[in-house]
Amino acid sequence: MSLGISFKIAKKELKVIRREKIIIAYIIILPLLLSVGFSVLVQSTVASSSDYSLGLESLTYFFVVLAAILPGSIAAYSIVGEKVEKSLEPLLATPTTDGEILLGKSIAAFVPPILSIWAGASIFMVATDYIAHDLLSYYYFPNWTSGIMLLLLAPLAAMFSIELTVIVSSRVSDVRAANQIGALMFIPFMAVFLAGAEGIITFGVDSLLVISGIVLIGDLALSFLSTSTFNREEILTKWK
Repeated sequence: MSLGISFKIAKKELKVIRREKIIIAYIIILPLLLSVGFSVLVQSTVASSSDYSLGLESLTYFFVVLAAILPGSIAAYSIVGEKVEKSLEPLLATPTTDGEILLGKSIAAFVPPILSIWAGASIFMVATDYIAHDLLSYYYFPNWTSGIMLLLLAPLAAMFSIELTVIVSSRVSDVRAANQIGALMFIPFMAVFLAGAEGIITFGVDSLLVISGIVLIGDLALSFLSTSTFNREEILTKWK
């Protein structure tokens, strides 16, 4: 498999994605709104209480949930959308391998959302440090838990979303259906968020590494499954 070919495919995909204004707005605006909303929540909590008990780890983890949601829209469009627009067949007819195509499309679906999420999380962390410094007497961010969440778990969650959407997109011929089915995969990440918010689990370094390991295993399994499910001959001959 040639990484150069995959990067060329990713570059082409990113050019196509830039023309989809709704997808771009969705990817940029949602993390920004989340960061602003969480910052307002922190400010409200600090202003109303001398006991700083707001679960900042839980708020930070929500960016992981976002990483499990955003990439699916690009991944679904890159396969089903291109099929609908009759732009996928020329790529499938080239000598490129399935692995090269899937890697290229995965890179294109991964990079914009994860950069947007990191930007939104950075705004939230800087705002939180500014708002809460007087109460805490130190800067809360950055720390090990936020680093693991954003630099390890969020990328793994994004890849989980992409690979699952690829599997779904290979079996349906409608972008909306692919998005709706693929969106269900955020449920396990949301369940972890709720468990952390309720104190059932703690967002400590050890637990985050365990969760990351579980997601990594899921990523590897889905990677194998997505490659075996992506049947270019079937797509070329049977999709209508």
